Amino acid sequence: MSMNPFCEIAVEETLRTALAMGADRAIHVSTEQQLEPLAVAKLLAALARREQPLLCLLGKQAIDGDNNQTGQMLAGLLSWSQATFASKVELDKAAGSAKVTREVDGGLETLSCQLPAVITTDLRLNEPRYATLPNIMKAKKKPIAKLTPQELGVDVTQQLVTLQVEEPAQRKGGVVLGSVAELVEKLHKEAKVI
Repeated sequence: MSMNPFCEIAVEETLRTALAMGADRAIHVSTEQQLEPLAVAKLLAALARREQPLLCLLGKQAIDGDNNQTGQMLAGLLSWSQATFASKVELDKAAGSAKVTREVDGGLETLSCQLPAVITTDLRLNEPRYATLPNIMKAKKKPIAKLTPQELGVDVTQQLVTLQVEEPAQRKGGVVLGSVAELVEKLHKEAKVI
């Protein structure tokens, strides 16, 4: 995979926006290889070991592969606590813990986990703040560290091979029934479910 100039500009703009919104520093890990979730988790683990954060916040799933794997793999690689699908996070640095609320089918579930932790977030976690003009200008002057997987000591060789992709079978059209009795008869005689 190669990145076109427009994507390179987008990556830099994304990092600059994060800096303008309050991030202290930015690190861009650059590679020509297409990355699988495990490779991303290994890269983030190498950065976490190097930077020693108390908390790694990630989105709940990637938009390209829709995988929902990186956060869980990262927690496993680091042997850190994890909480997934967070809609609310409260940190208690004194206790060394995080209280995480997440949406479940029956309502809300609140968990507590020890720091350091990996937390994956839901869309409802917060409304991102807007970057102010002075912070945007300051962000343009902040350096963005650039690293490669090799510099982090991470092998990002692809582990998966796509063997086949096929469309699902065409579905038959629905049937409009005239009565409940007709529905019960079809369920009994044709579908054999009752």
